[in-house]
Amino acid sequence: MTGVRHEDAAIGFDALRPRLMRVAYRMLGSVADAEDILQEAFIRWMKVDREEVSEPKAFLRRTVTRLCLDQLKSARHQRETYVGPWLPEPVVEEEEEEDVTLPLMLALERLSPLERAAFLLHDVFGLAFEEVATTIHRDVTACRQLAARARAHVREERPRYQMSRHRGLEIAKAFFVASRSGDMQALGAMLAADISVHADGGGKRAAASKPILGFEAVMKFHQGLAAKLREHGSTLVRTGFVNGLPGFVTLEADGEFQTTALDIEDGRIAAIYVVRNPDKLRHLH
Repeated sequence: MTGVRHEDAAIGFDALRPRLMRVAYRMLGSVADAEDILQEAFIRWMKVDREEVSEPKAFLRRTVTRLCLDQLKSARHQRETYVGPWLPEPVVEEEEEEDVTLPLMLALERLSPLERAAFLLHDVFGLAFEEVATTIHRDVTACRQLAARARAHVREERPRYQMSRHRGLEIAKAFFVASRSGDMQALGAMLAADISVHADGGGKRAAASKPILGFEAVMKFHQGLAAKLREHGSTLVRTGFVNGLPGFVTLEADGEFQTTALDIEDGRIAAIYVVRNPDKLRHLH
């Protein structure tokens, strides 16, 4: 009977895994770390007296959130010592994710762990503040204040322009062609005046050490990049939504993957996010 109960518990956990993964990934910004958190949550789930657990989904969500809060304490130090701009590990999907896009994930990085948890659990995942309070061990009033402070910080990073899925992918494909071929006229027509480029190489692959800001600087950067790409090559693997933004995955000349995500506002590309750190791309293989 014990074996049967364990099997049922494992099946129940697997049914909740996608939702738990969404919580962990949005808390941590790392696929690998989120998977580790789920593994630890699974171990705890198998050890607990499950007959005492009235709501498995709530219990596991609380467990995952608390493990993430512990993880964020060490992750904050890792961010401070990271080489170059830090970007979350890219998740590439066929459909657009509207709740937490890449710019919003970067805004969440500026929050305290508790602010981040309160905002995600209440504003993104729709939990009542009573449940948030139970999860993060704070009273309801404190949770409301945490979420309000977080909301004030991230409000500007919410999507402001609605664009069809098809149009977003169309712009992503056109950007790939123009940037790789060196068609600077076509490229320039796609970019906003205050365009920025953020490249995460993690000190393990060549990448700009600081964000590249402004139309002229970004055009100059891509002109030099196109010359290198014409010589060494860059192959389009697939288009899709990278952390909720239109983008694509490429195979570069060094045999490594790379992701590019485009933040598009009013039909023009306002920001380009490139992940080159191989440690963040392993799950794409």
